[in-house]
Amino acid sequence: MHQLSDREWQRYREKNKDRGRLLIDCPDRPGIVAAVSRFLFEQGANISQSDQYTTDPETGSFFMRVEFDLPGLEARYEEIKQQFAEKVGKPFEMSWALLEGMKRKRMAIFTSKEDHALLELLWQWKSGALHADIAMVISNHPDSRETVESFGIPFYHIPVTKETKAEAEAKQMELLSQGVDLIVLARYMQILSPKFLEMFPSRVINIHHSFLPAFVGAKPYEQAFRRGVKLIGATAHYVTEELDAGPIIEQDVQRVSHGNDVESLKQIGRQVERTVLARAVAWHLEDRVLVHGNKTIVFPG
Repeated sequence: MHQLSDREWQRYREKNKDRGRLLIDCPDRPGIVAAVSRFLFEQGANISQSDQYTTDPETGSFFMRVEFDLPGLEARYEEIKQQFAEKVGKPFEMSWALLEGMKRKRMAIFTSKEDHALLELLWQWKSGALHADIAMVISNHPDSRETVESFGIPFYHIPVTKETKAEAEAKQMELLSQGVDLIVLARYMQILSPKFLEMFPSRVINIHHSFLPAFVGAKPYEQAFRRGVKLIGATAHYVTEELDAGPIIEQDVQRVSHGNDVESLKQIGRQVERTVLARAVAWHLEDRVLVHGNKTIVFPG
């Protein structure tokens, strides 16, 4: 797996060594923000960013994301987790996670023949905009091998046919067993099995070349052309068993006209796909996305 250079890695760890994040999902009631803030203050933490949202102040769900700096967080991590569970988590019936900012997630990218979404992720990662380690790129076509390996990232070509789909997925799962926190489908034009998705709940992000829920399934640009749309878009979403129906993370659109044919729609759409997917991936890596049923709460920076 490609790693940052020792110097870059040390710089990243030093910058984020005291940075922590709290993600909270619980029934809404008075006192949640005060309790969280008081707990962090008592631990010696300084809150650098805090965002919250409620679906309904009376009977709804409450969501919160807090970034804070706490000297010695790494050494005190387990102790703080235990204390937060007892003092705040349990009394407020929270689903919550405490995350260390200096720990980078391991990401796998699945791709096919079209490489525009893959290239955007590689460029963003190389520039430091995506805070992750790319563990591998897996593709059902060999076309991107040279490009991926030029970044020092392992590339695996696993062909997929109707007859070999189960076997191919078994090989993919074996590679992923090395330990992966996130899978990104960068125009990987294959449907993943329910068994596969069970292993990575809310951890598989897909880019769909349409502004969902319009034009679900194959050939959305052809569908859009036949309808004479004036806007085309792209949607990044978590993958679920229902095709193109998982929780939406990010969307964007571009205006088009009657003069655009299918090919020009595709060219314009590729630019939208690149930016939408990169934003969604970055937000997931920075723990800015909370899933609520089939929706997401996104706290952008």
